[in-house]
Amino acid sequence: MRLKNVPGSKEYIAQSNFVIHDETEKKGKIRDCFSNDNPIRIEIGMGKGRFIYDLASQNPDINYIGIEKYSSVLLRAIQKMEENPLDNLIFIRMDAEDITEVFQDKEIDRIYLNFSDPWPKDRHAKRRLESRQFLERYKKILKDGGLIEFKTDNNDLFDFALEEVEAAGWKMLSFTRDLHNDDVLSEGNVMTEYEEKFSAMGNPINKYIIQKP
Repeated sequence: MRLKNVPGSKEYIAQSNFVIHDETEKKGKIRDCFSNDNPIRIEIGMGKGRFIYDLASQNPDINYIGIEKYSSVLLRAIQKMEENPLDNLIFIRMDAEDITEVFQDKEIDRIYLNFSDPWPKDRHAKRRLESRQFLERYKKILKDGGLIEFKTDNNDLFDFALEEVEAAGWKMLSFTRDLHNDDVLSEGNVMTEYEEKFSAMGNPINKYIIQKP
């Protein structure tokens, strides 16, 4: 379970050079944080940041932004960056609902959604990061032809996500219900903390890749 209250975490984050502060004022200027024209990819709900840190390490010619709303979790990612800084990775503490207030139209190349909160009650469906409401937000900030990659061990959430893809009119490029035994989609797979934990328990990992219509 995620820790949601580490004393002093908000203050620590506020002083970090690895975090974009006053993010809504940076709309249209996010690229200035990297000082290059490389593609920008984001992970929404990055947790402690293992996945996006490893991606950034492997792909120095791509810029990455990790988004996390819980200060205590983001703190762990910042501490990792302090130990081994990367020039192509930066963080934002924010709620994903505000994504279009931070990024401008067609600014992002790819979005990663990993082991998102399933919000199991039906009345909370629109809060799921894979809902048609969020897909509409992503459509605005993604470049034409931009991709979303989504992974989860929650079968009910994956079923819901597949239905939302069709309802929202996105193009399904590929999907699997057993990522680690899929020769194509498992190639080059970078695992998250949760993925490693759940797969070790024998839980199959679902994944899809969809494209902006």
